[in-house]
Amino acid sequence: MLQAPSLKKGDQVTIISTARKISREEIEPAIKMLESWGLIVNLSAALFEEDHQFAGSEFARTKALQNALDDKQCKAIICARGGYGTVQIIDYIDFSFFELHPKWIVGYSDVTVLHNHLQEDIRAESIHATMPINFPKDGKANNATESLRKALFGEDLKYQFKAETGSFLKEGNYSGKVVGGNLSILYSLTGTVSQVNTRGNILFFEDLDEYLYHIDRMMMNLKRASMLDHCIAILVGGMSDMNDNEIPFGETAQEIILRNTKSYGYPVIFGFPAGHIQENLALILGRKADLKIKGKQIELTFHGRA
Repeated sequence: MLQAPSLKKGDQVTIISTARKISREEIEPAIKMLESWGLIVNLSAALFEEDHQFAGSEFARTKALQNALDDKQCKAIICARGGYGTVQIIDYIDFSFFELHPKWIVGYSDVTVLHNHLQEDIRAESIHATMPINFPKDGKANNATESLRKALFGEDLKYQFKAETGSFLKEGNYSGKVVGGNLSILYSLTGTVSQVNTRGNILFFEDLDEYLYHIDRMMMNLKRASMLDHCIAILVGGMSDMNDNEIPFGETAQEIILRNTKSYGYPVIFGFPAGHIQENLALILGRKADLKIKGKQIELTFHGRA
């Protein structure tokens, strides 16, 4: 896997939006915090363009991402927010310069399109983490921003948490690349060149504001596409603000996920602090991690470099 160089003070990072529109006011706290880390913050020329809900037209967003990828001075690309739109531009991007000069690409939610394309088509690592739209408005670092800083600057990431009730746990030590992202996006990429490869890997996913029946539909899709067959473990992040119909589906999101995965026999761990939640801890997708399970205590460790 291609690994981007760790950042150092004085490096330039570029904020872009591949999906929903954003304002300067919304990202001002992030700019200040990134600068406090010693980074030079460059804003994409088209960052504040608007085209209905999007941060500019497909052409403008494609050009913004391409320019950032091809910019020798840019050492990391940080997506301002998610929403929808990254899939509209992914097939127009030329990664030739990036393959010779890899750099970090950061984001979550709709940015899952970029993450999976990078891992499966380009064979490069990327960072699933909080975005400028989510940086604390008071300017004070939290666990999410601190984990992003560590990931960017090449520090080891070690997370300890307690698995939520309902997890299917098997004590032991596991090791594999962490892959995945937003469940709805993983579902939408099935059958494309950007489809996630789960074989021998730790699959992470999370989601927001979905109907429970659709969680089942997506899990059935992953199952029928053999994407659940050969995982070594599943980490489930926030399944936030789930919806139900007037006639209840009859299961929670956790119960739906467990019903679709328990028969495989590998651990299915609920409660990893990442996703559309405040404590959205950074994950280095495409990088090998060590997963330790003892009772309900879980430890996930990414090492600074392979």
